[in-house]
Amino acid sequence: MPHPLVAANELAALLSAAASGSAPVRVLDVRWSLGGPAGLPLYEAGHIPGAVYVDLDTELARHGEPQEGRHPLPHADDFQKAARGWGLNDGDIVVVYDDWNSLAAGRAWWLLRYMGVADVRVLDGALPTWAAAGHPLATGTDDMTNATPGTITLSAGHEPLLSADDAAALPQSGVLLDARAGERYRGETEPIDPRAGHIPGAVSAPTAGNLGSTGRFLDAETLRERYEALGVSADRAVGVYCGSGITAAHDALALTIAGFRPALFPGSWSAWANQPERPVATGPTP
Repeated sequence: MPHPLVAANELAALLSAAASGSAPVRVLDVRWSLGGPAGLPLYEAGHIPGAVYVDLDTELARHGEPQEGRHPLPHADDFQKAARGWGLNDGDIVVVYDDWNSLAAGRAWWLLRYMGVADVRVLDGALPTWAAAGHPLATGTDDMTNATPGTITLSAGHEPLLSADDAAALPQSGVLLDARAGERYRGETEPIDPRAGHIPGAVSAPTAGNLGSTGRFLDAETLRERYEALGVSADRAVGVYCGSGITAAHDALALTIAGFRPALFPGSWSAWANQPERPVATGPTP
């Protein structure tokens, strides 16, 4: 599998080579943040030339029952239709980015991998690194409206998943990581979901610990040391969850960089908290 990260200058080189007839590169702008500004106006104000905007809420998720969580995975046929609309074809190199520490981009990376795209990369350091490297931005929506529809064929199941029952059982034989901020894990605050706390047995692993001071991912060795200190090892299964299955993908990406094979619980805490029969733990320990 190709390395899941790409630096700004590396992306510029890939785009230049693609323009000269090398392997096609499709760039997806997935700017989104919980309660933050809408992504499309940000895209219109400035995006990587050739990038197509992807709406996380409607294209990287679907609406479901509360027991499924706030961002259930889209159905494969719906996702394939959306991906073709972005211009994706089989064999493309797909690069995703946001301006939110790669949290939304991580969801796009994981979901594309789950649906069978072989070469997906996250712009390391997100959009600010592109501008900081001196590369241009495009404005408006021409890159979206002029995108040629693609013919990519996708199917679900290419990355491992956890159900709520799987997540409940995993701490007995492996490691279940909670990617939310520590205060939400401990149950000190819960601004969104109906109950506060964490899945019993889960270990706190906030996504902020995956990044250095520049907003880029830590190197593979440092990430491996981080997760090994939390109990992750090559001979134990590891799963990740967050609030609604978005930022958990950031931990999944970091674990992949570190050489592990994580499973993701898409429903995450928003699904668990809406199932009253599920137990809840609070405090700083699993």
